[in-house]
Amino acid sequence: MKIAVSGKGGTGKTSLVAALAKSFVDAGGEVLAIDADPTSNLAIALGHPHPEEGVPLIKIKELIAERTGTDTSVSYGKFFKLNPHVEDIPDTYRLSASGVDFIVLGAVHVAAGGCYCPENVFLQSLISHLVLERDEVVILDMEAGIEHLGRGTVRGIDVLIVLVEPTRRSIEATKTIFDLAAKLGIGRVGLVANKIASERQRKFIEDSVDAMELLGFLSLNERLQETDITGEAVFSNNPLFMEEVNRIRERIENP
Repeated sequence: MKIAVSGKGGTGKTSLVAALAKSFVDAGGEVLAIDADPTSNLAIALGHPHPEEGVPLIKIKELIAERTGTDTSVSYGKFFKLNPHVEDIPDTYRLSASGVDFIVLGAVHVAAGGCYCPENVFLQSLISHLVLERDEVVILDMEAGIEHLGRGTVRGIDVLIVLVEPTRRSIEATKTIFDLAAKLGIGRVGLVANKIASERQRKFIEDSVDAMELLGFLSLNERLQETDITGEAVFSNNPLFMEEVNRIRERIENP
């Protein structure tokens, strides 16, 4: 199964990715979580004791130069490999924390007219390999959306999860994402309502989502704020959070 989680910073996206990966692992799944967010905080969310070890692959210039056939000492000009060898990258560069394997990619940047540069070609090739060719559960943590990854890759995603907060602006923004996902050929898009503090907010979400699939709710959770200070995994000593995430996983697996 291939899952993409998309949302702006501050929505709780990375916490959900970390906990969802842990939930799949605890259920006996083989999981690879992918940090493709520019802030690269997945290692922290998983409680890795040395998150600085997770250097984003997009910053390893020598690796990208080797795989794309460019030279870091000169401008790459017009010619470089558009299909670099990436099959060994997941096993070579994976890290592990709290029983969850993960890779830090960094963000695919979108420039005006598209960016056909070695860094983006390398990351897009790697993400395509992860989505289309790997057998394990792959969970992508992405900030900017997935429309720039290419239609072939996007159509390999089984479910796109969009986090929504109990506000009208958040709901309207989510509807735009649903329309875009349909145009890109994503077969399933599900909402996760986050930071729910009251029954009124829960009902507001239920009444507002129309035909959109609602995968579950995540309560406003002070323990998550504590782990951000202590450096513990977001799911550490947080049974309510994991109970809610487990229900979301079950809904993903059994639509």
